[in-house]
Amino acid sequence: MSLAEHYTRFDVANRLLLTGHSHQAWPDVALEGQIEAFVDAASTVDDKWERAFAKADRVRNWFRTLLHDPSGDIALGANTHELVVRFLSALDMDRRPKLVTTDGEFHTLRRQLARLAEERVDVVLVPALPAETLAERLASEVDDRTAAVLVSSVLFETSRIVPGLDGLAEVCAARGVELLVDAYHALGVVPTTLDGLADAWVVGGGYKYLQLGEGNCFLRLPPHAQELRPVITGWYAEFDALADEKDPTRVTYGPGGTRFAGSTYDPTSHYRAVRVIDFFRAQGLTPEVLREISLRQTSLLAAAFDELDLVDATRDRSTPRSSFGGFLAVETPHAAQWQKALAARGVLTDSRGHHLRFGPAPYLRDDQLTAAMAALGEVSR
Repeated sequence: MSLAEHYTRFDVANRLLLTGHSHQAWPDVALEGQIEAFVDAASTVDDKWERAFAKADRVRNWFRTLLHDPSGDIALGANTHELVVRFLSALDMDRRPKLVTTDGEFHTLRRQLARLAEERVDVVLVPALPAETLAERLASEVDDRTAAVLVSSVLFETSRIVPGLDGLAEVCAARGVELLVDAYHALGVVPTTLDGLADAWVVGGGYKYLQLGEGNCFLRLPPHAQELRPVITGWYAEFDALADEKDPTRVTYGPGGTRFAGSTYDPTSHYRAVRVIDFFRAQGLTPEVLREISLRQTSLLAAAFDELDLVDATRDRSTPRSSFGGFLAVETPHAAQWQKALAARGVLTDSRGHHLRFGPAPYLRDDQLTAAMAALGEVSR
């Protein structure tokens, strides 16, 4: 399958873009979506929202499809942080002042939870590694003081898939504890279902592997979410009842995902997303196909890295590639230095701590992947 011809604006055929785990290129049709958003605004002005909301519904349905949750309640947001903050604001922190998470979470959770810890919220950090026992170790921290457990399904530094989240969900449900799963590094490279996670919250977005660009994030609500009242709430959460008489003593919320809605947003992101969603469907880029491509590409990168036989860099060889997500993590004390040197050679990667991350994408050729790894051999010398 050759996809590069559909990404001429990003010139993927002539660039070594190994940042597919952070920001994949957009297909050319994405620009058509952005133009459509402008045309609708220009022609209908404030009446554009009916068309914009229809695009938002398409985006919600796409996330439902990816989660295999056809009737799930989905709240949309510009980023995962605003959705996580609304989720946190709905917890009863007076009665349950404890949050359990890991030391391997993306900055969205890391920073916000660290700040809450400064305000005397009891935040328990469980070591993310080894991933094989992470779910079990998180479960052991759950007690009657715990409001929520927050964990990624794929760790953002190492790409390691976290097994056993269904068991963690069972423990949380038994103790009345909310479970929030960050699936951002799973969607588009690791087929995701809610088997055993029906009562979990799931947060994620399309900025990375799904090629939707900025402004396309979601929060999947469990059925019992209708009992919660987020303190951080936008006026879209009562959009369908704006004309109704308001009770000045109690804020009301809309049904379903609107309960966790925000306020006025830029709908251009959803116009762009719909064009990309239609492109993925036309190209047959199902979650299963994307997983197959990703595994083949990361395995190729891993084999090419092994051939370099570097002294001061390694990777996890004890775990099969099927236990990883969409990128290869190389561990080296020179991660930041090598990233800059690779960029100077036209190879775009990124680094997180001691991890140099190589993220392929479906539109890259095999020779581009081997060329990128050959460049690593050059900079390491």
